[in-house]
Amino acid sequence: MAEEKTIVRAVIVEFDFAAFNGAETLFETAKKVFAAHGVELTDKLEALHLAGGSYQGAIAELYSSIGKKGDAAKLAKELDDAFKAELAAKVPAAVDAQFKGFVKALVDKGVKVIVDTRSPVEAVSSALSEFGEAVTVYAEPSLTYGSLKWDAWKRACRANQVHEALTVAVTGSGFGVRAALVAGLPAVAVQCKRTAYQDFGGADAVVEKLDAKLVPAILRALHIA
Repeated sequence: MAEEKTIVRAVIVEFDFAAFNGAETLFETAKKVFAAHGVELTDKLEALHLAGGSYQGAIAELYSSIGKKGDAAKLAKELDDAFKAELAAKVPAAVDAQFKGFVKALVDKGVKVIVDTRSPVEAVSSALSEFGEAVTVYAEPSLTYGSLKWDAWKRACRANQVHEALTVAVTGSGFGVRAALVAGLPAVAVQCKRTAYQDFGGADAVVEKLDAKLVPAILRALHIA
């Protein structure tokens, strides 16, 4: 008799942009990096050229738009390193009682929680150690400005052995919602002031903070009573 395969329902949390206001952190970090190269980054320039794009390609586009020459690849690495350093400093505060309440509510329903992050995995894992194997922290290699692209959501599913149709993406941007939907995942979103102009169409729910109040919408998307 064939052994029945367990159906795993999961949530992938885009920790860096959904668990806290990583969009603002990224903008302030980028402003400093660009300023060191003689460029004043504004809200408009970010929205027009950076948001949702790969670091290197988006930077090259921005430079072209303002008639500036520079090494986009080098600047992309500087931005990546600087942003990761900022994230590392913010991990302890981001894994607060609200976030833990959100995670616990899902774990109690048997949902696998995957925390996708560019932050140091060890720091995030340590902060969530009380949940044991019910929570997996996944190191995200993406170099996309303010979001994940569709292939990153796919990659996260494959790496953690979950199926897209049975996994909800928790994202922090309209770009993330669209990418998750293209990848085949239902999505819910945490919107902040910096991302409010983006298109969140298609999300099962859009909220302003990540806490246990979002869990019912996720359970509905996963068809869990």
